[in-house]
Amino acid sequence: MQFIDLKKQYSLIKEDVLKEINEVLDSGQYILGPKVREFESVLENYVGVKHCVGVADGSKALLIALMALEIKPGDEVIVPAFTFFATASMVALLGATPVFVDINPKTYNIDINLIEHAITPKTKAIIAVGLFGQCAQLNDINQIAAKHNLYLIEDAAQSFGSTLNNKKSCSMTTIACTSFFPAKPLGAYGDGGACFTNDDAIKEKLMWIRVHGQNRHYHHQILGVNGRLDTLQAAVLLAKMRIFPKEVELRQQIGQRYCQLLQGTDCVLPTILNGHTHVFHQFSIQVKNREEFMAKLKESGIPTAIHYPITLNKQPALAKFSLNKVFPVAEAVAERIVSLPMHPYLDEETQDKIVKIVKQSL
Repeated sequence: MQFIDLKKQYSLIKEDVLKEINEVLDSGQYILGPKVREFESVLENYVGVKHCVGVADGSKALLIALMALEIKPGDEVIVPAFTFFATASMVALLGATPVFVDINPKTYNIDINLIEHAITPKTKAIIAVGLFGQCAQLNDINQIAAKHNLYLIEDAAQSFGSTLNNKKSCSMTTIACTSFFPAKPLGAYGDGGACFTNDDAIKEKLMWIRVHGQNRHYHHQILGVNGRLDTLQAAVLLAKMRIFPKEVELRQQIGQRYCQLLQGTDCVLPTILNGHTHVFHQFSIQVKNREEFMAKLKESGIPTAIHYPITLNKQPALAKFSLNKVFPVAEAVAERIVSLPMHPYLDEETQDKIVKIVKQSL
């Protein structure tokens, strides 16, 4: 059994993928070729935003976004305590300070009631992560950011394709970032990412920064990085975007079916807030005795994963930023969270088998 079945997806779009790749190979334009701009335009239309800038990966998207907002040493950036390492490490790489905030126990996203307590005169931005596939409460966080004159960055590496009040993830903040890591809702066949903004000046800086701060050939206006989206990955993603809306629907159907079948069992199921849709990048539940639970599933041939076993404040590389604070919700979730197989082509027979073994194991 596959945790994520990328081969099944490829079998459905093989001809289209190979056609797109061959057009790149025939063109000989492998770096920032026309397929990159074509893909950016497709994403702009899908998300409903003025500008999309394709970049090398999701982590680089966050780094480039922070650089475009001129985050520097001495600045503070608010981040959730429970998420993937890159959300905070990109802040620290720039010499700024990630300030951890606990999470909402229902959504696993940043707790909007705790954000203002973390704001100081040094705070310059908030990064709101859409963990597991549901975007954060961006309307509320936008109000907080506006009140305190802060930038809001959406980390939509896992929530791309979800919506809040019919607005697409990546359309509601100063800058939004996403990842095209192969396992993501929209995944490349390698690394890739993108930044989104409605601000013309920020878009220009994003484009400069991804090519070493270059605003024209060999003229470097600002400091930047090598952060370009590979043209071959853009070609693959163009093919995948043609089926992406349907895959979002399939993910939602499978995620909702999981919830229905596991209702009433001794585990904590995902919660979808009013006005939100969920793309179920992961289907994650909380269980007691996680190691025993995972071992039982493994005996039955069912793969599982933990996203994430260590909160950011306990990561050795970030420990100096924790200030010995505890984040009770995040730390409790990190001990109990486990993800079940989830992808758009998970058939009902396989899902029923998973649910049967999950119920027995619980």
